[in-house]
Amino acid sequence: MFNLSNVRARDIKNDLLAGAVVSVALIPEATAFSLLAGLSPITGLHTAFILGVITALLGGKPGMISGAAGSIIVVLISLIVQHGYEYVLLASILAGLIQLAIGLFKLGKFIRLVPQPAIYGFVNGLAIVIMLAQFPMIKNQGPVMYALVALAMLIVWLFPKFTKVIPGSLAALIIISGIAIVFHLDTRRVGDLADISGSLPLFHLPQVPLNLDTLKIVLPYAVVIALVGLIESLLTLSVLDEMGSKKGSGNKECVAQGIGNTLCGFFGSFAGCAMIGQSIINFTSGGRGRISNLVGALLLILFVVSLSQYIALLPVAALAGIMFVVCINTFEWSSLRRIKRMPKADAVVMVAVTLVTIFTDLALAVICGVIISALVFAWQHARITARTIADKPGEKTYQLDGPLFFGSATEFQTLFDPQQDPENVVIDFARTRVMDSSGVEAIDKLSSRYQEAGKTLRLRHLSADCVSLLQQAGPFCSHELDDPNYNVASRDA
Repeated sequence: MFNLSNVRARDIKNDLLAGAVVSVALIPEATAFSLLAGLSPITGLHTAFILGVITALLGGKPGMISGAAGSIIVVLISLIVQHGYEYVLLASILAGLIQLAIGLFKLGKFIRLVPQPAIYGFVNGLAIVIMLAQFPMIKNQGPVMYALVALAMLIVWLFPKFTKVIPGSLAALIIISGIAIVFHLDTRRVGDLADISGSLPLFHLPQVPLNLDTLKIVLPYAVVIALVGLIESLLTLSVLDEMGSKKGSGNKECVAQGIGNTLCGFFGSFAGCAMIGQSIINFTSGGRGRISNLVGALLLILFVVSLSQYIALLPVAALAGIMFVVCINTFEWSSLRRIKRMPKADAVVMVAVTLVTIFTDLALAVICGVIISALVFAWQHARITARTIADKPGEKTYQLDGPLFFGSATEFQTLFDPQQDPENVVIDFARTRVMDSSGVEAIDKLSSRYQEAGKTLRLRHLSADCVSLLQQAGPFCSHELDDPNYNVASRDA
């Protein structure tokens, strides 16, 4: 929530101006995504307003902007086509409740499982997607449009070098709008995209039959919406953290997104999530506090209710120019320099996530990145070795080195020769960590082989937890507990 005790006048000014820019920057995407889904533009604008207010008050990252996002619209389109708008509302409510539960159970921390190369791929892919989304608005519009876009980009870059009284993006919006209006330039305006005039969102219960058949239809969409929304929101939070602001709370953001999307469903809007482009606009314009989120949301609904005829006059070129600069600033250019020095597996993850983000959707891209990284990690660590020591006649000790888990369980079996070993064999686990049930099962199978060969096998330096698991796994092992406090394996592994 708001903490006004540490707020400075300069911060308030920056938040107010940044919020003003964001409110206008939200209009084209909310409008375009609504039309893409076959819905009224007001629906997407209401989503941006409701989510904006809730995340401003409760979100885990001050200054992070949420609204109608293309990644979620892609999921909703098939539901709209097959079942209609009312089912979308119910899916949004259920998705919000799922996100709320994830936040309350503090599962947002699992975003840490997304590796850095996958985050680079996410950022680069979304930067390209945002850039490509601008071209339909400006193509075939003549040289005036292209000149205004170029001028807007130039103003965004150069204006902060002369003064930081107002953000460069706001200066570009004012100057380009002034030129277009004063000189009556024939260029596309916001009003040409769609009619954005409307009213405040009204409470609306989804008009669908509440039965098991409806749940079977809606629940799969709700789960995907919830996960896609949280993945994009939490990755955007991570990106803003790296840009130098105070570290955000993933679990608080999950709760805020959940409450916001639930309310969207009850007020006739579809679910949304954090928007990296608008968040970076806000961040680079000086909006680091919750006031910027709130101002952006309140101004947006003010435009819809009272000022739509004036907002309709704003040239699309100004917004497109601002977004092109955002794309350039969003793209992780340093990742291109690092790619030659990255391990090949990390480079593959980064490129794969980028391409999948561009051509399919964000959730699939991040899941692919995590799976590839996990498989590479498992392959690289699936090495276990054994050094043999002849302690005394008739006894042999194997000293293991490396983790024992599903990836190394097969190799573990090849390290031993029960038929050729002496009568008494000891396996020392002091330098080995038993990671999972596959490792326990491998030990149990090896014990069985020694028993069948008529040999005695003792396991040394096993933790109490691993001993317990082995006893559950099978009856074949005898255990020599030289150091029962030496924790080699645990249930959390």
